[in-house]
Amino acid sequence: MKLQVCDLTGWWENDLGSKMLVDKIDSQGNFSGVYHTAVSSTQKPIEPSPLVGSQHLDKDGLCTFGFTVNWKFSDSTAVFVGQCFGEDGREEVLQTSWMLREKVDSQHNDWKATRVGRNTFKRVA
Repeated sequence: MKLQVCDLTGWWENDLGSKMLVDKIDSQGNFSGVYHTAVSSTQKPIEPSPLVGSQHLDKDGLCTFGFTVNWKFSDSTAVFVGQCFGEDGREEVLQTSWMLREKVDSQHNDWKATRVGRNTFKRVA
């Protein structure tokens, strides 16, 4: 199996139709970009939201990474963690897990504030 070094820069789309753009990654593995979600439970119009994160700059091609998205259109924040896979000439895939924290009106309602899930992203440009 031949591994390729994963480059997170560029456009990615997940299985729900959400897209993200990862800008240049600096020498320490830090990056920023913008996230365009295709799903939301808010009644407000969806807006692109900034993302900021970092990745391990592993030479074996199996980099792990994490990033945060503070949604501009809702009172919530999401964190994503994942790993990049790309082997034997197949397309690069980002396998991610995420947690979404929504604002609630009281500590008593904290039980319903967090959701978790998984998404697979594929490179689109």
